[in-house]
Amino acid sequence: MASGFIKLEKTGGSIKLSGRLDGEGAGKIWEQARLAVSSGVSVVDCSAVDYMDGGGASLFMMMKVGCRDRNATLSINGLDPEFSKFLELFDVDKAAPSKISESGKTGLYGWISSVGESAQTVTKDMRAQVEFTGNCVFAFFDVASGRRRLRWPDFWLTAEKVGADGLPIILLIGFLMGLIMSFQSAVSLRRFGGEIFVPNMLGLVMFRELGPMVTAILLAGRTGSAFAAEIGTMKVNEELDALNTMGLNPVSFLVVPRVIATVFVTPLLTLFFNFMSLVGGALVMMSMGYPLATFCGRVFQNVQWMDFSGGMIKAVVFSFLVAGIGCQRGLVTKSGASAVGDSATSAVVSGIVLIAVFDGIFAVVFFMAGI
Repeated sequence: MASGFIKLEKTGGSIKLSGRLDGEGAGKIWEQARLAVSSGVSVVDCSAVDYMDGGGASLFMMMKVGCRDRNATLSINGLDPEFSKFLELFDVDKAAPSKISESGKTGLYGWISSVGESAQTVTKDMRAQVEFTGNCVFAFFDVASGRRRLRWPDFWLTAEKVGADGLPIILLIGFLMGLIMSFQSAVSLRRFGGEIFVPNMLGLVMFRELGPMVTAILLAGRTGSAFAAEIGTMKVNEELDALNTMGLNPVSFLVVPRVIATVFVTPLLTLFFNFMSLVGGALVMMSMGYPLATFCGRVFQNVQWMDFSGGMIKAVVFSFLVAGIGCQRGLVTKSGASAVGDSATSAVVSGIVLIAVFDGIFAVVFFMAGI
């Protein structure tokens, strides 16, 4: 038979195809097949089809979509097993959305469906985070017990990227926040002659609350997104599959060095942030005629050891959250051109949300403990 030769015969509720079902042949009978499916045909006899390629597969996909839209199922009989395996590679649900599902997305039914889908997505995400946390705990135990060796080159490289490379932005934001908060507070308190209390407020707020929180938020935008992008790119390039094939656990191999390095350097970054905020506040107070010794005395007189240690505990917990959620989002990266970007965005958003949630938990715990 010549290329493109195809014949369609309709008998009752079925049609029979014979010949070569390639791109040219499928194009010739496309309209006939569409009209046949629209008129109620749901059975196709392919016993006489001696060739099929992607053009024939697209014809069958069009017919399946037509049957699906009228709540029917297309039955393909007599097709060569080789062609059947080729046809299984094509997913009609991904090829075209159902008209019924599109019409069902409106009204109360659509709203209920969207709420259910959102709840299902959140549940899956929470389950993935719990599984990731468990894997991290086991991996940490393996490293601590000596069954697995910590990859020190990755540890020091991550510490450099998170700590040394991130220090300039930490210093800048800390200085500006201390400067702005001191100036705005001093302007308001000067009306009542209370600008001398600005150092008290600045030291307490920075060491206890804003220092660890702002540092963690900066890490979420800078480090968490970087972790998600790095590991997500490895997932898209199938490098994680290669690690599993070699018997290497991606959590122990990639996540543990990054998390430990981030937890190690974040308290140091928080200290630098607090120091620069005090420098900014000191400049404001000195510009108002107060000596530096007075500013330092008021700060150290008001800030207690528990305020300092509480801020450091927050910094450690926040750093674990930021690094962990960044790595977890990278490990669950999907395929596609935008998958890595979506993972990085999700890492930043989820990290900031977790920081806010756990900061509220710390506030309640500190209040109940009388700290």
